[in-house]
Formats: sequence, C-alpha cells, structure tokens
Amino acid sequence: MRAIRVHAWGQPPVMEERAEPQPSPGRTLVRMQAATVGHIDRSVWGGNFPRHPPLPYTPGLEAAGVVLASERFAVGARVWLRGGGLGTQTDGTWCDVIDAPDACIGALPDNVSMPLGSAFFSPCTSAWVALHEVGALREGEHVLVTGASGAVGSIAVQLALQMGARVSAVVSDAGQAAALPAGVQAVIVDRAAPAGLDEIGADLLIDTVGGALLVAALPGVVPGGRAVLVGYTGGTAFTLDLAHFCLRDVALLPLNMLRRDAAGRAVAEELLARIGDGRLQLAVTTFPLAEAARALEWITQRGHRGRAVLVAD
Repeated sequence: MRAIRVHAWGQPPVMEERAEPQPSPGRTLVRMQAATVGHIDRSVWGGNFPRHPPLPYTPGLEAAGVVLASERFAVGARVWLRGGGLGTQTDGTWCDVIDAPDACIGALPDNVSMPLGSAFFSPCTSAWVALHEVGALREGEHVLVTGASGAVGSIAVQLALQMGARVSAVVSDAGQAAALPAGVQAVIVDRAAPAGLDEIGADLLIDTVGGALLVAALPGVVPGGRAVLVGYTGGTAFTLDLAHFCLRDVALLPLNMLRRDAAGRAVAEELLARIGDGRLQLAVTTFPLAEAARALEWITQRGHRGRAVLVAD
C-alpha cells in the first residue's frame, strides 16, 4: 500500500510503499477514502507537539473510509476515524489502509461525503463544546467569534445562531464578510493591527486565533462575560494589562479537546445529522494523497477557508 512518511521533523513528507497491516483483535482495517490535514498534524510534523510517534511515521489524526476487516464493524461499512493515538503516538491516516483502534471509529451516514466525514469531527465538536460546555452559552446572549471564516469559527457562528444567540463575526475582508450566514454582524479587522472591537459588548467570546487578536477582542466582552480560547494560529503568546483585565472581570476559559474527547464523541452523531441535512456547512479543499506536502503548506495561508483533505485516487 501507499503511505505518506515523515523521516525527520519538519522535512517534506514522502510517498512510500509499505506492507498492508493485518487484522488484529480490537482493531479495524479501513480503506482510506479521505484523510484530513490539520494544524495538529502540522505541529506533530514540525516536532513541536507534546506527543509524537517515533520516526519515521505516517501522519494523520482524522479520516473516513470503508471497513475492510473488523470484529466490531461490518465489512463495507462507511466510517469516520479520529483519535486513539493515530498520528500522535502511532502511525496515522495518510495511507491507503488504516489500522485503527475500534474505539476511535464511528458510523458515517450515507448522506455525508467522505471528505466531510473525515473533516467534521475536530471543528464541529470543538465549536459545540466551546459553546455548550465551556462557554455555557444561553439563548439571547451576544457571541463574538474571531477567525469566523475558518473551520472552527464558521461552525461556531452557525451553531450559535441555531442556539438563538446574537452573533458578531470577526473576518479579514469584505469577501469573507459576504460569505457569513444571514443575521450575522460582520466585523472586518486587520489581523496585523487589530482594533475597533472595544464596543462590541459580547457576553461570550469564542477566540480561534489567539495572539494580538485575542488581546484586541477581550475588551469587547462585557464585565462578567466569558472568553473561550480555542486556537492560536495568530500566536501562542499574548500580554495583558492585569489591572485593566481584573477590572473587566472576564473569565478566560481554555478549550482542551483531548481532555474533552468523550464530550465530542457524544455529540458526533447529532453534528453529522446537521451536516447531512444541510443545517451545518463546512468548507473542504481536497488534495491527492501524493500532495500531502502542498496541503500542509495550504493550511498556513491566511484567508484559506475550511479544511484540507487528502483523497484516495
């Protein structure tokens, strides 16, 4: 089988021929149809993630495909895969045949495409848990979402609207603003020099960017409000004026989906139902498996929409 392999941290991944895995108890073999390329994949590949497999390894935390052999799932069943150490402790999903623990696999409905089945879990469950469990959003509250054109941000905007919230979305330009759902207030901000968010008056901030944009967005949260920290593509560090921050009395709440994986899996079926019937829209851009290196670069480009997904021939 073909597999994408990384032989040194940060070096371009290469396609290699590997022996196909054999069936074993508690594990399922899946013919990969789609495999997502995400920021965690890039962090592991760069050697910057706290967990990583021994070199050389096959990246990939998420995928979708068809069951080849399993004690738990029927042969031919459509499934999605995520977690179980795939791509962070063991070889991952960027290969023709994935060897995965049964516990990391779920059923994929017929009305959800393979690329969406591969890409949905991380952004959709992160947005849901950020809003429901960490942010404790209540109907009628005002939500401010940064990075609203990205995968997590766009889902957070849609879910917040469906929860009866008033939503403001931070985007970079008029084109991104025009793509927002009806009823969302667009806030166009230059991420290089973010400003103009002080008067938003949000009860809850869902920040998917971090860095300077987080610092600029926090004053837009009302005293006693909450800020959920979801991502840090804009920077992993920020500086706060503690005297001013204490006066604002805003709760900073980090989202750790590794710890909250069970909560994400509990709502996966509901989220897939919303994707299948069109209530949730998630943009994906597909790349051939052999172009994994190009996909890793694409997700770093400012202004890209949605998720990158490798697809089988």
